Amino acid sequence: MRLVVFTEPQLGAHYKDLLRVARHAEQLGFDGFFRSDHWLSFGDRDGLPGPTDSWVTLGALAVQTTRIRLGTLVTAATFRLPGPLAISVAQVDQMSGGRVELGLGAGWYEAEHTAYGIPFPPIGERFDRLGEQLAIVTGLWGTPVGERFTFRGGYYDVLDSPALPKPVQQPGPPVIVGGAGLRRTADLAARYADEFNVPFRHAPDTGAAYRRVVRACERQGRDAAGRAPLALSAAQTVACGRTDAEAKARSASQAMPAGLTGTPNQVVDQIGRFAELGASRIFLQITDLTDLDHLDVIASEVAPQLR
Repeated sequence: MRLVVFTEPQLGAHYKDLLRVARHAEQLGFDGFFRSDHWLSFGDRDGLPGPTDSWVTLGALAVQTTRIRLGTLVTAATFRLPGPLAISVAQVDQMSGGRVELGLGAGWYEAEHTAYGIPFPPIGERFDRLGEQLAIVTGLWGTPVGERFTFRGGYYDVLDSPALPKPVQQPGPPVIVGGAGLRRTADLAARYADEFNVPFRHAPDTGAAYRRVVRACERQGRDAAGRAPLALSAAQTVACGRTDAEAKARSASQAMPAGLTGTPNQVVDQIGRFAELGASRIFLQITDLTDLDHLDVIASEVAPQLR
């Protein structure tokens, strides 16, 4: 089981906060440092000092870290045009030496769109756009150098593109599609993704989502086409402490309810339920970016039991 530190900087963080956490996670041996892609805090939190751009952040981290994988969980398809997104991610992949992953979703938080003048179409159109974006981004990356890429869709047309620049990872950085949708999410993941992630669901709901995506892979003949099996992962808020009291204090200080909570042995058992369902990676949402000791206890007392 691989463990990823997952942050929510829109709740309140400077870049220096994210850099400190990313470097500490790298030193401790975590598999990845991921961040959300949001422009607005949730609920009544003020989110000071304000949002930071995910791909600007990851571009800087690409040259200020050396080993840890970097990515988004997840970039909203409503935020960026697919061609420029493919360019940005490919560039960050080059800057990092091939350590980037792209989580891409339909977008869901209407308030952040209206707060910053971003169109927010109905959910059906958002999923249509997500499908076209996935086709374009992966198509641009996978087009051989010297050849041209063309795509005509209902929302985006890409005509005679040189499909540059190329990422280090070929045919492109791993793509993550996530969610617990009953049909379209699973179909898009089976068609375009390298990894399917279920965020913030209990184990039974996560298992049901995994089964849906496995059936979607079977319908589309993913295995028969020789494509790599779809990796499965989950995202959960964590509050772990060396003692029950420490765990409860961390849980109380988190900005979101913790799905994984307790002493290291208890958290290991909870993660084990997702492993039994087929998950090979867990994204551990950390909302208090000042608490580096939280990462220490996970790295020293949880991670060794999961190897």
